[in-house]
Amino acid sequence: MWNKRTGRELLMATSEIKVIAAIVENKPGVLHSIANMFRRRGFNIESITVGHTEKKGLARMTITLNGDEKTIEQVVKQMNKLIDVIKVNYLEKENIVARELALVKIKVADPKTRSDAINCVEVFRGRVVDVSPESLTIEITGTSDKIDAFLNLMRTYGILELARTGLTALARGVKSIRIME
Repeated sequence: MWNKRTGRELLMATSEIKVIAAIVENKPGVLHSIANMFRRRGFNIESITVGHTEKKGLARMTITLNGDEKTIEQVVKQMNKLIDVIKVNYLEKENIVARELALVKIKVADPKTRSDAINCVEVFRGRVVDVSPESLTIEITGTSDKIDAFLNLMRTYGILELARTGLTALARGVKSIRIME
C-alpha cells in the first residue's frame, strides 16, 4: 500500500514490532529531531521511552516500530546520521529484557466488584495505587503481552482512564550499548 502524500510504501500490519535502543545527548530538541526523522521517512513510532542513563548528559531511548529487517536497517542508518545520536542498536526480541508500565483506572460500582477486581490485580501481580468510592487505579508492570491480557480482563469492569509508558528494554547478559570512556 502506498502513501499518496509521500509516494512511499506504507508498512503493512503483518510486520513485526521491532525494538531499537539509542544513546543520545540529553538536551532540548533531540527527541524532536529524531521524531521528525521518522516522520520525514514515513516510519511510524509505536512507542518511545526516554530517560537518563548511568552517564551524565546522556539519555537512552527505546523505540518500538512496526517493520521488516529492511525498514529497521534504514532507521538505524538514518538515526546514526543525526548529530545528537551517539549510538544506535537494533535489539532482537529473543535477546532482551523488556518491560512496560500501565496505570489503569477502572469503574467499581460496589464492594463485590471492588473485591473481584483486586483479586484480578493480585493474580497479575499489580498494585492498587489509588482508591475512590467509584474507582480503583491500578499499576501493572510486565511484558506488553501481560499488559494487554490484563487490560482485556479490566474491560469487563469498565476502563475509565489508561496510560501506558511504552516498552523499555535492555539487552540480556553482558551485551550493552553503553558508551565506553
